[in-house]
Amino acid sequence: MRAAPRPQRRLAPLVVAALAALIALPASAFLSDDEARKAIIDLRGRVAASDDATRARLAELADKAAASERANAQLLEQVAALRKSLLDLNGQLEALRGELARLRGADEQFARDLTEVQRRQRDLGQALDERLRRIEPVKVTVDGREVLVDPEERRQFEDAMNTIRAGNFDAAGGQLAQFQRRWPASPYADLVRFWQANALYARREYKDAVVAFRAFVTAAPEHPRAPEALLALANSQAEMKDPRAARRTIEELMKAYPQSEAAQAGKERLASLR
Repeated sequence: MRAAPRPQRRLAPLVVAALAALIALPASAFLSDDEARKAIIDLRGRVAASDDATRARLAELADKAAASERANAQLLEQVAALRKSLLDLNGQLEALRGELARLRGADEQFARDLTEVQRRQRDLGQALDERLRRIEPVKVTVDGREVLVDPEERRQFEDAMNTIRAGNFDAAGGQLAQFQRRWPASPYADLVRFWQANALYARREYKDAVVAFRAFVTAAPEHPRAPEALLALANSQAEMKDPRAARRTIEELMKAYPQSEAAQAGKERLASLR
């Protein structure tokens, strides 16, 4: 703020003007000493009043300038505080953005984890269903009767039958023996003994075939294939060059199962047994 001008600098022009005015007056216009003294006192009063007004105005301007400076300082402080608040708010906003990004990432990871869990549950469910299908008994028809067997039990029996149909009697004998060991009480047990005896006959192991056929007929005399087994037993005896035993077996067949096709075939076979 500029310094207030000194009063003397403002009085000088007034004094000069007053003196000039006095000089310009005619001689008759000059005042008496008392009048001049009064005029000077009046002039000094007016100059003093003007100087007081000037000082008051300058003081007012100085007060306004000081107030303006204080207001500016306060405004600068408010601006600085506002700027700090904005910086703090911006920091909080960035932190919130980071937290939001983390939460979004966590949600995405959770969604992926949930999808993976659902996939595993689905796979486990399918595996469980498959395991249950393997464990749950299945209904099959054995010798005209519907029975329940283990899926693996049925598979092994069918594998052995397919081997027999393929004419691989050595392999079939091994499969049937393994089946008997694993499933001794199977509904297929009688059929397994019957086909074991047939595999022995096909391999020309007639002595063992005789034993196997006889064991089958003794264990299951009501079995639909019992007549066929007796005829195969007689054929095995004939192959062993024992026609008398073969005739006795055929006679047994004709007596026990007279209406069977095997009995008719055995009757025809008797003619060749001498």
